[in-house]
Amino acid sequence: MAQSNLFSPVTIPTRSGAGMTLANRVTLAPMCQYAIPARDGVPVTWQLVHLGSMAHGGFALLHTEATAISPEGRISDQDAGIWNTEQEQAWAKVVDYVHQHGTKISIQLAHAGAKASTYPWLPAQNEAKQVGSIPLDEGGWQTITSTDSELYQLAPAQEMSTEQIQRSLRSWAAAAQRAHEAGFDALQIHAAHGYLIHQFLSPLSNSRTDEYGGSYANRTRYLKEVVAAIAEVWPAEKVLAIRLSGEDWVSEGWRIADTVQLAGELYEQGVRAFDISSAGIGAFHGPSGPGYQVPLATAVKEALPDDAFVTAVGGITHPLQAEQIIVTGQADGVSIGRAALGDPQWANRAAEQLGAPRSNPQQYWRGRW
Repeated sequence: MAQSNLFSPVTIPTRSGAGMTLANRVTLAPMCQYAIPARDGVPVTWQLVHLGSMAHGGFALLHTEATAISPEGRISDQDAGIWNTEQEQAWAKVVDYVHQHGTKISIQLAHAGAKASTYPWLPAQNEAKQVGSIPLDEGGWQTITSTDSELYQLAPAQEMSTEQIQRSLRSWAAAAQRAHEAGFDALQIHAAHGYLIHQFLSPLSNSRTDEYGGSYANRTRYLKEVVAAIAEVWPAEKVLAIRLSGEDWVSEGWRIADTVQLAGELYEQGVRAFDISSAGIGAFHGPSGPGYQVPLATAVKEALPDDAFVTAVGGITHPLQAEQIIVTGQADGVSIGRAALGDPQWANRAAEQLGAPRSNPQQYWRGRW
């Protein structure tokens, strides 16, 4: 067959005018792992094996799981972090291994806000199958948010003061600096799925009356300040990326028109890679099915300059489906999540089906697809 578009190289530009070249357009989506039993945020062998297996599998760019910028930013007490030197050094070992296999790696920096301090859903880490917020007397912590809301059905979160907002900006910057020192090629800001930044963006969860609430300009202020704080320390020759919920799927919520406008403004701030997901604030009211979020990515792609790199995510499972998304110009790349958990060789298997060269280690070349 003709050359596969999905497996053609692409260069993501940077603020310096340089760029990061990917061998193909298949990226690994960030996926929570809840795999740190010591509850100290330090990546363990699981992160090395998990991401290493994906580096073997032909993905051009890997995103880490949501990595907390501070202890209170963790979704669960078994999340990874990058707020101290021990965590930075542990991540550096993962980065080094991934680089040895010719793959790029991006860290997703995150803060869960009101959705923090919750029990992990994995039975191995939660034998009692507890759900909801971890009580303070069991190791939980006071959560923070834009405005407290019952949307999350969790323990009440504290509305962030201006001082807390400024403190958090310093935490975002410090985490970005550590990510650079650990050797990450790119940095993705998690502004989706109902976590802290999204809690500021959405009118469903933000009813503040100060400069961080009310109008679109005020609700997007926190994110723009996060981007500015990170840009101060994140090298201009490295890719700055973001994950956004393109839609709340509620008429009174955050809409795709808001996302399109915001993406343009973030591009002006130096963001060049955009991964477009959806929802996370309250109950899910959106569509489902194969590629159900692709139109959101397309709307963002069509509004941005041609050099922006926009990835589609959600319900993308088949190589021909992914190829069509690229061929038809709906997105510049695909972000593979659950399909990769089921098959860490997903990208190599797709390359085989599409007639593209396989890129996994030679030790695996005897394998059949």
